[in-house]
Amino acid sequence: MDRDFLIDLFAPFGPVTIKRMFSGFGVSVEGVNFAIALRSGLYFRADEQTIARFEAEGSKPFQYQTRARTVTVNSYWELPARLFDDPDELPDWAKAALHAAQRAAVRKRPKAPKSGKVKTKKAVPKKAASNKTASGKAAPKRAGKAAVARTSATKTPATKTPATKTPATKARSAKRRKPAG
Repeated sequence: MDRDFLIDLFAPFGPVTIKRMFSGFGVSVEGVNFAIALRSGLYFRADEQTIARFEAEGSKPFQYQTRARTVTVNSYWELPARLFDDPDELPDWAKAALHAAQRAAVRKRPKAPKSGKVKTKKAVPKKAASNKTASGKAAPKRAGKAAVARTSATKTPATKTPATKTPATKARSAKRRKPAG
């Protein structure tokens, strides 16, 4: 079902908003979604007052497959096929679906606070960033730009030590290890 088909189908009902939803479209009036059009068909919102009407027509509730099971959504039922060709009766079904959606929206509205006060959540202060590395050791402190500029001018760049000690390196190490005597 494409958008133009839905616009023509709901023209006798009145102005509707049609928005992309899942793999199809959602049909709503004043922000209340009362129908979904998917590849598998057109489904109208239903509740305990209107489900019997869908059952009498042989309709089934909306179902979809997950990897583990089939999920049945009893709040949306397939529109009987005969109504696609009946522009006189379709508006009555659409109106009943809209009323079912409005009733469901009223049930979902949050209850007002009893004392008249509006409850707000207290702000929780953010924790300071941890100064530890993944190994659990304290991370080295980083100097600012000015400190880096001062220290880099006074220190000589570090050189990589060779993998094996040369005779000259061994002699210098031996001199450092000798106790003063």
